[in-house]
Amino acid sequence: MSTKQLLSEDIIKIIEARHHDPFSILGAHQNGAKTTVTVFLPDTHKAWLDNDLILKRIEGTDVFQWTGDTKKLNQPYVVHRLAGNGTPVSRHDPYCFLPQLSEFDLHLFSEGKHWHAYRILGAHEHIVDGVEGILFATWAPSAQRVSVVGDFNQWDGRQHPMRVRGSTGVWELFIPGLSANEIYKYEIKNNDGSLHSKMDPYGQQAELRPATGSVVAAQSKHDWQDEEWMSKRANAEWLHTPHSVYEVHMGSWRRNANGDFLTYREMADQMVPYVKELGFTHIELLPVTEHPLDISWGYQTTGYFAPTSRFGSPDDFRYFVDQCHQNDIGIILDWVPGHFPKDAHGLARFDGSALYEHADPRQGEHQDWGTYIFNYGRSEVTNFLLSSAFYWLEEFHIDGLRVDAVASMLYLDYSREEGQWVPNQHGGRENLEVIEFLKHMNVVLHQEHPGCIIAAEESTSYPMVSRPASMGGLGFSMKWNMGWMHDILEYMQQDSIHRQYHHDSLTFGLLYAFTENFVLPFSHDEVVHGKKSMVNKMPGDEWQRFANLRLLYTMMFTYPGKKLLFMGCEFAQGTEWDCESTLDWYTLDYPLHNGMKTLVSDLNKLYTNTPALYRHEFEPQGFEWLDCNDREQSILSYIRRDGAEYVISIFNFTPVPRESYRVGVPELGNYKVLLNSDSEFYGGTNIGNEAELTAQEVPWSDKPFSIEINLPPLAGIVLQKVL
Repeated sequence: MSTKQLLSEDIIKIIEARHHDPFSILGAHQNGAKTTVTVFLPDTHKAWLDNDLILKRIEGTDVFQWTGDTKKLNQPYVVHRLAGNGTPVSRHDPYCFLPQLSEFDLHLFSEGKHWHAYRILGAHEHIVDGVEGILFATWAPSAQRVSVVGDFNQWDGRQHPMRVRGSTGVWELFIPGLSANEIYKYEIKNNDGSLHSKMDPYGQQAELRPATGSVVAAQSKHDWQDEEWMSKRANAEWLHTPHSVYEVHMGSWRRNANGDFLTYREMADQMVPYVKELGFTHIELLPVTEHPLDISWGYQTTGYFAPTSRFGSPDDFRYFVDQCHQNDIGIILDWVPGHFPKDAHGLARFDGSALYEHADPRQGEHQDWGTYIFNYGRSEVTNFLLSSAFYWLEEFHIDGLRVDAVASMLYLDYSREEGQWVPNQHGGRENLEVIEFLKHMNVVLHQEHPGCIIAAEESTSYPMVSRPASMGGLGFSMKWNMGWMHDILEYMQQDSIHRQYHHDSLTFGLLYAFTENFVLPFSHDEVVHGKKSMVNKMPGDEWQRFANLRLLYTMMFTYPGKKLLFMGCEFAQGTEWDCESTLDWYTLDYPLHNGMKTLVSDLNKLYTNTPALYRHEFEPQGFEWLDCNDREQSILSYIRRDGAEYVISIFNFTPVPRESYRVGVPELGNYKVLLNSDSEFYGGTNIGNEAELTAQEVPWSDKPFSIEINLPPLAGIVLQKVL
């Protein structure tokens, strides 16, 4: 009879690494006054416990046992061994410790109500009975076996199998003696017996790509210095305060002299002063959540709790955020809860089943992007996403999230043909589970983090995206105004002689401007993939292209809605954005480019210092047309108000100067020019730069008074009554 035939089935399962409950065999088990300790020790010459209690090898195996008087055994005990090469190794036995995750935590997680699941799942420094180590935990309900593997056990999945916590599907293991910065993965045996290794879904640090391991993150040592900012944010009336966003892709904003990425700390030292000089109130980062492929821009996320290691450690990222806050700059993070990549080391088929994603490809796959769609009907999945949102706001003091591709989440037939999608229970196309998830997420995030901004990139006419959930809305703070962006860019790309025929594109947006809390975005998506840079979208010769862009930015900053401008657009970069190279900073040596940067800085200062331009961006009392019907001359004029205070904006969308152009005004008195995009300081002709204009008792455009002004070509002018 072979040795294997003499072994119990449980021991065989331990040896073959297919035991579902290793704690039932390994560790110390008491039977009356006697205790048996069983350990599995590959590559071991001999082994013993504390007090020289000899562990005997079960013949023909790497399983060792000791049976003896319970009183002789320390708790917790240490296993000493001589490795096959004679090296002595001592460690506490992971299998002598009780379960560490509380039943309450597990219950909340299973119910989808554990906002801070990242504190229990993943890998965390932990102390049990005075013994230091790392507590690992992951969710894999369909797995036959889950093990922690890493350099500490030669990536041998037989050595550290985890215990499953009942029906929750959560596996955990406390491994004593490990510390921060260990590289690890989970080795998972599927129900079909196949093996695969996965990075930790809740891992808070990752190896630098192309390596795919998770890293045990050290407890933060960062000493936050942003108390004043956080207090101010919590009490801010964000609906009625300036909000001007500089959108950044960290990997291509600037590189060092060798062409390598800047670190988070280097970016803090270089980007923060630059953005502060420009006058933006916020920086929005394309995803810095860990991702395997640079050219995905971060939108194919594998690490929903890990700042990408491309630029440094989690504490390095905290330093970046802290420096922003100390300089009165908020940080918004692009966040991608709509889909995830199919990379074998990531969330895809995590435990061999469609766990985080839908099993049915009609519900679970994005055909356009080759990615999986989250299963929002599973409470543990929505808990994963909600916990990720909490994590960034709490652990990194992030001021808000821009939720990517919300339209693709809301509609079951998004980018699908008939027969390629599954209707909801009412036969409709709306994803009811997503709607409930987004409502709940927005309610609790705003409740727990007053002043945070949750913005939706949503490109359809879905109603009430930025209205409270209590009113039937989705509860977002703001929504990107994709309709305005497309209309205005389509108009600006017309040759000026044809613009009179497209005048409605300028005015149509005001029909719905106050139905949502809109952000006006000129984002990264508009300057890539053959769409041309912002300045090269504009028609005409070089001077006209720059004048058109100055005009466009002036309208944007005076139009109702918060502002967003992608990096490089502030100085009119000529080439399309390339995520694999730095911005064309050399162009700032040229007057037209430097003038554009000066204009953007002045527009930000005008915007942030003029309540009439920001107080009522979401409310109709903040806007009034003066003249929206002068299509023949392609001229617009309107008033922005804050109560009795107001500013007047006038725009000439042709390259023809308009002398003595009459504009209606509400009051008699003198009006000063606050900004003229045709100023010589910006590269313009300096037409219309009169110091003051005097109103006349000539009724015009339903106003009792009017002024005459020389309108510069392809330019916008902002006026204010002199008090």
